[in-house]
Amino acid sequence: MRHLYLLLLIFTTAFNSYSQNTKNPLLSEDIELQQKWVDSIYSSMTLSEKVGQLYMVQVMSNQDEANKEKISQIIKDYCIGGIIYSNGGPYRQAKLNNELQELSKVPMLVGMDAEWGLSMRLDSTYAFPWNMTLGAIKDNKLIEQTGRQIGEHCKRLGVHFNFAPVVDINTNPLNPIIGNRSFGEGRENVTNKALAFMNGMQSAGVLANAKHFPGHGDTDQDSHKTLPTINFTEKRIDSVELYPYKKLIKEGLSSVMVAHLNVPSLESKPGYPSSLSKYIVTDILKERLDFQGLIFTDALTMKGASDFSETGAIDLAAFMAGNDVMLMSEDVGLGISKITNAYNNGEISEERLALSVKKVLQAKYKVGLHNYQPIQLENLSQDLNRLKDDALYEVLMESAITIVKNENDILPLRQLETKSIAYVELGDDSGSTFFNELKKYAKVHAISADSLSQLKGKLQPYNTVIVGFHRSNDNPWKSYKFSEAEIDWIEEISKTHTIILDVFVKPYALAELKSIDNIASIVISYQNSEIAQQKSAQIVFGALPSQGRLPVSIGDHFLMYSGISTNALKRLSYTIPERAGMSSEKLKKIDSIANYAVKKKMTPGIQLLIARSGKVIYNKNFGKHTYEGKEEVGFDDIYDVASLTKILATLPLTMELEEQGIISLDSKLSELLLEYGDSNKANITVKEMLSHYARLRPWEPFYYKTLDSITKKPDAKYYRSSRSDAFEVEVARNLFLRTDYQDSIPEIIKDSELLSKLKYRYSDFPYYILKKFIEEHYDRTLEQLVQSHFYESLGANYTMYNPYHNISSKKIVPTEIDDYYRNQKVHGYVHDMGAAMQGGIGGHAGVFSNANDVAKIMQMYLQKGYYGGKRYLKPETIDKFNTCYYCESDNRRGIGFDKPQLGDAGPTCGCISMTSFGHSGFTGTYAWADPEEEIVYIFLANRTYPNAGKNLLLRENIRTEIQRLIYEAIEE
Repeated sequence: MRHLYLLLLIFTTAFNSYSQNTKNPLLSEDIELQQKWVDSIYSSMTLSEKVGQLYMVQVMSNQDEANKEKISQIIKDYCIGGIIYSNGGPYRQAKLNNELQELSKVPMLVGMDAEWGLSMRLDSTYAFPWNMTLGAIKDNKLIEQTGRQIGEHCKRLGVHFNFAPVVDINTNPLNPIIGNRSFGEGRENVTNKALAFMNGMQSAGVLANAKHFPGHGDTDQDSHKTLPTINFTEKRIDSVELYPYKKLIKEGLSSVMVAHLNVPSLESKPGYPSSLSKYIVTDILKERLDFQGLIFTDALTMKGASDFSETGAIDLAAFMAGNDVMLMSEDVGLGISKITNAYNNGEISEERLALSVKKVLQAKYKVGLHNYQPIQLENLSQDLNRLKDDALYEVLMESAITIVKNENDILPLRQLETKSIAYVELGDDSGSTFFNELKKYAKVHAISADSLSQLKGKLQPYNTVIVGFHRSNDNPWKSYKFSEAEIDWIEEISKTHTIILDVFVKPYALAELKSIDNIASIVISYQNSEIAQQKSAQIVFGALPSQGRLPVSIGDHFLMYSGISTNALKRLSYTIPERAGMSSEKLKKIDSIANYAVKKKMTPGIQLLIARSGKVIYNKNFGKHTYEGKEEVGFDDIYDVASLTKILATLPLTMELEEQGIISLDSKLSELLLEYGDSNKANITVKEMLSHYARLRPWEPFYYKTLDSITKKPDAKYYRSSRSDAFEVEVARNLFLRTDYQDSIPEIIKDSELLSKLKYRYSDFPYYILKKFIEEHYDRTLEQLVQSHFYESLGANYTMYNPYHNISSKKIVPTEIDDYYRNQKVHGYVHDMGAAMQGGIGGHAGVFSNANDVAKIMQMYLQKGYYGGKRYLKPETIDKFNTCYYCESDNRRGIGFDKPQLGDAGPTCGCISMTSFGHSGFTGTYAWADPEEEIVYIFLANRTYPNAGKNLLLRENIRTEIQRLIYEAIEE
């Protein structure tokens, strides 16, 4: 007794300052109507029915008919207060819930464990990030929004109580049951996150539950299996474990779940569960903390409680301790009988019974059960898996991912031209999404090995190694540790390479590492979900900033709240349309048009990309490489982009020279190339030429003069089937043009006649001319120049001339079955005949690329010459070239760039700003950028396969119709 008196005195002192007249969180706004309903229901029930209201029984929607019948009988026999759903599916649960509610005299409260969403218990539902992940986020408004959206899901499924948030402070890294379910180890962070989550969820009309009272965060045992012990003083428990409860109770917390814990400093009975302790439940929670909401036991079937009393007796003990609701009793009938007998024997007063039962009824009224409506089954799946949930998940992961080490500011990765990057996947789960996302930014090779020595050998060509540690994301209890071999591998390769270690598990995994001294950068991505992998890769390359802060400390390596912020480098990121102010639903119309084009054989296949505000929001492939083939179009397949070469290769190099003062827009051809001094083109300026306003002929079929006049096949005078010094220009497979013919093409152009009338007339000639000038100026090929000046640092590693030299033909989309010149399938070689006669490297054609790479270059233009942390061109240069100088002469063109039509017909949908610019290509390609709406639109196709024939894409306005739909999809 003396011991109990001292404990009471200590806690009276400790908690006196926190005791307050808190508002009953179960009261509704219409208090009088609520009280009238509660009193009416209470007075209409028998004693057994009143006691039945104290029970919440477990139900699974995937159970068999026998179990369903058993639950139905319990509802009818005992008038239970509620049910808690566990495993199953949403549709099955909704249907079952409607049936069970019909059986109940008083509509039942429905509860669920949905800590990170309904998917904690149900298939086909949404999983938000775990609390440990949320704990890394600085902006608590995002946590509040998470609580709200989880609450919306719960409410849609007829769930009234979500047993969340977990407010346990995870101060023990070895905690087997809490861990990822906790917001972290800092009491302030946990409290603030839990409060935000609670406010969000309760704003959606779903009641919150703080658990596991008085604190399960510093245990190394699982109360589902045994009775864990909390060996702390009452002072420590008050200052740490109870800290979140005080604030949440003050702010309107609806309910608390009491854990099954052995807390010697709070309960004098040896090994007595906290859930059965009157001192813990009543004296501390109800009186000292002045909590007036509902108090739930943790599941009474758990070993932490069920081992300490006979069946039924534990229910009575829990109620006598001060709990309101007995959760998942082993025997409802027996438990009700025990409590009823205690009431009849005077052990339980009417006041005590009414207090708990009326709290249950108050909760029912508050959640609307006084006007019960069954769950609507229509559109249930869609309502539980919304685009707004994906959008929030993305923001959460972007905000959580944490860089904890970053030597020499290696992240985000810059100067890609100096990097040779390998990816090594560790762990027992897939990292393919991470790897594929990395490849969007740079050339990254996946390296695997059976032994450390083999791995070290394979990594020798690389100077940067990204190590991804991937383990199961199925639930927060899955193993997160490195194997001993993996620890050794990381330690060894970090001695010889620049290592970026990215762990897709909870932070505690890093504590296993013997040393982190040689690891250049460490990223904690927390979870191995697809979105986590995508966002982590985007942060590694600077498409997104790094913002997260560690919610826990990691051994001797890192302190709690560690984290290094990085800035974005203005590289393209990847997200859903809604995050760029566009409608996914409206964009679906584009799918229909693209599929129509393929079905009608306008082109065998299409790559289609749309970006807005620096975010790729649509990136899809349609069709196959050929009509007769089986190879479906993939993201890393490359197309002959034809005349897009003009703005992807020759134009940026020309812009550079103009910036450097080597040339100006007013430079004349005679100034660029001496041989033009006595030409009829001597006074044509760069501005006139690139505006297609110089009377130059559109093109010249150079190849035609090299065909045999009778057979119309390549003339032996000009061609050979094998390479030699005299025939070294590779035109196609086993077809080599005379080396000296390279001099003939520029000569033909120089000597060609001018058109009789000055007007807008599109011509390839300017780009032949500029190619010659640029290559002579630098004494390097156009290919070498554009790679070193632009593509390599942009990470445009799928963009190249003559791809047959570099990649598998399986990744190159063929352009034509040529029966007029090369007499073979044109596959991996440029389609344009003039460019082919220049060895595949033309100023006007010859580049191959994929939609993603083309988008990078167009985004660089859109960002006024800046991309990936590097200034390529000055803003004024972009503006100078993106200007229509001859609009008054009915010429829409900019300098190199095409521009929107001045009248009704032209290259765009007519619904686009006049500041927009782009180009199209003969093979069906199209690239367009709009500074006003910050939109980049890329359309790649091989409409020329199997033969060029009629341009049905153009005739039916497929590309511009898609452009129109893009603009119609803008929401803000």
